[in-house]
Amino acid sequence: MNTSNPRGHLFWLFQICGWVVYAMLTELMIKVPSDEPWTIHIPHLIIDTICGFIITLSLRKVFTCINFIELKLKIALHIFIVITATLIWTQIKWITLQWFYGNFWQPMTWFDFGTWTSASLTVLSTWTAFYYGIKIYLDNLEQTQKAAEATHLAKESQLKMLRYQLNPHFMFNSINAICTLILKKESLEAVKMLEKLCDLLRHSLYTDPLEKVTIKEEIGILSNYFDIEKCRFTNKLVVDISVADGCNELLIPSMLIQPLVENALKHGMRSNQLMCITIAIEKTKSYLNIKVSDTGKGFGDESTNKRGIGLANCEQRLKLMYGKSHRIEKGNLSEGGAWVCITLPMSGHNK
Repeated sequence: MNTSNPRGHLFWLFQICGWVVYAMLTELMIKVPSDEPWTIHIPHLIIDTICGFIITLSLRKVFTCINFIELKLKIALHIFIVITATLIWTQIKWITLQWFYGNFWQPMTWFDFGTWTSASLTVLSTWTAFYYGIKIYLDNLEQTQKAAEATHLAKESQLKMLRYQLNPHFMFNSINAICTLILKKESLEAVKMLEKLCDLLRHSLYTDPLEKVTIKEEIGILSNYFDIEKCRFTNKLVVDISVADGCNELLIPSMLIQPLVENALKHGMRSNQLMCITIAIEKTKSYLNIKVSDTGKGFGDESTNKRGIGLANCEQRLKLMYGKSHRIEKGNLSEGGAWVCITLPMSGHNK
């Protein structure tokens, strides 16, 4: 018995249980009403069942060997094999019964041949139908599971790809700002900025893209990002972050907000203008709302003013993780600037 293979284990379970049921039905429906002596019909039933058990095991091996041949030939071979197995099993049952009665050999009448052969053919045909029915079901189930696993792996790979997209523009500007501080001999500020950049990169590279982080942790990393950007923009950048009570320990996808902020700075900031970025996080009974707004250029004509990959990246990540249960809205503020609001279901966000 192959216990290491679940399908093999399942076969043996059905095989044993099926033949036990066959023995019980044969005893109740044929042997008992026939008034055969117990000393004959019990041993004969045991031999009958064991022979059927062994013959079906042989059928399984033969069916496996001819599984890859042409369909028409395979059907013809199945019919021939089942009929041959039927005749062999019928003769074994007849000969052993005659032997128990003390007759070395007594030919079968055509009535006996037809009756016994029909019964054997019915049992083996039923066994074959169940064998292929269960096999086809398990094959389809296995294919479905493999397809689901492949889809899951593809989804994980896509999420990781989206999560690991670091903006080269941000990296270049940050390193350039550090170099500028070093040239100005502001070594202490340069070291602080480099440490914050390292923390941001470490979090980005070593945090599992498929796991969620608390809002408190997300805001901490986001603060590092803002500190780096403030070194670049000095007094041109103002940040306001507000987190409602009870939200700090809620879970969200890691680095979900940072691409939106980076998008606003890269595509919405005007030269020689103060840029105010506001992040507000609050919850209702059913939803978590994350709103990012700025005082920049705002959203223009989508055909001429694309706001980079940040928003599209977030949309794809959330679609993969939440399906249709999330919502992303965007628009322009009446006083100037843009806003983006992410609405996530509260279920699954508790730590």
